[in-house]
Amino acid sequence: MSRAAAVRRLVLRRLAFSVPVLVLVAFVVFLLAAASPFDPVYQYYGVEIYNASAQDVARVREQLGLDTGVLAQFWNWASGVASGDLGVSRAFRQPVAQVVAERLPWTMLLAATGLALAVVLALVLGTTAAWRQGGWVDRLVTGLGHVVAGLPPFVLALLAIAVFSLALGWFPVAGLTDGGSEVTFGQVAGHLALPALVLGVSQAPWLVLHVRQSLLESLTEDHVTGARARGLRERVVVLRHALPTALLPVVTLTGVRIPELVTGTVLVEEVFSWPGLAGAIVTAATAVDYPLLAVVTLTATAAVLLGSLLADVAVVLLDPRVTADG
Repeated sequence: MSRAAAVRRLVLRRLAFSVPVLVLVAFVVFLLAAASPFDPVYQYYGVEIYNASAQDVARVREQLGLDTGVLAQFWNWASGVASGDLGVSRAFRQPVAQVVAERLPWTMLLAATGLALAVVLALVLGTTAAWRQGGWVDRLVTGLGHVVAGLPPFVLALLAIAVFSLALGWFPVAGLTDGGSEVTFGQVAGHLALPALVLGVSQAPWLVLHVRQSLLESLTEDHVTGARARGLRERVVVLRHALPTALLPVVTLTGVRIPELVTGTVLVEEVFSWPGLAGAIVTAATAVDYPLLAVVTLTATAAVLLGSLLADVAVVLLDPRVTADG
């Protein structure tokens, strides 16, 4: 079997596996929402619930489909999703598809930019630390890596706002644009810079430390020793012979850590009031908004599964020693 055919089988196998996983995740979301102490009808009415009669509350409960059991609600929702109808968000009073379509691109922009910054920081700092093993640069990078790894993203976000927004005034505090301004490239870039930097720095430590360790192991391999024996310059040995081999485990690690990236993105969005899916998640959870909560959770789960799949495919394509049977 050719390598391309093996990769196709791997992709198809993973996609088939993802279907029951997504169904199970959606069902668990409905079970957890049903066990919530919040009443969706009360969340739907708000303060107007005190002026509503019992008949009105019962009618709204029936209209929202809350007068049936959780199994029936899940089946009705799943049937609608299968036909292309994601339902209507009770919290936003909009179709779920519209809520997700308006917010998902901003979440993807923040997550992609933060991940790109984390990868750049990892390649630069991790390679430099391994290259100068035992020196002050190595000790500084390793020490900072362990310190930053222990800080939650929202703590870094609050510190960044205090220093770079309030004290120095270099970046806006929050939002997508300045108040009343149009959504332009300059406005979005200016408001994206600080949250993306915070997200990238929060995700970088595990990548930096892994690049460093992987490169140190790669520097001891036979092909690197042979390159040095041929008299090649150290820069060439490290960057062209050792680093490509060291990056293969890093690719796998990046896919495995996608859940942490999703969590970090949600926290950073909330602190910076970024108009992504984080606000929708919080609103849907407090309002027990079954349709929106399920779709947003499935979106995050699909991102994790896709990230893991892409990482495995990349490793198979980059390293001929790895098979696609896993």
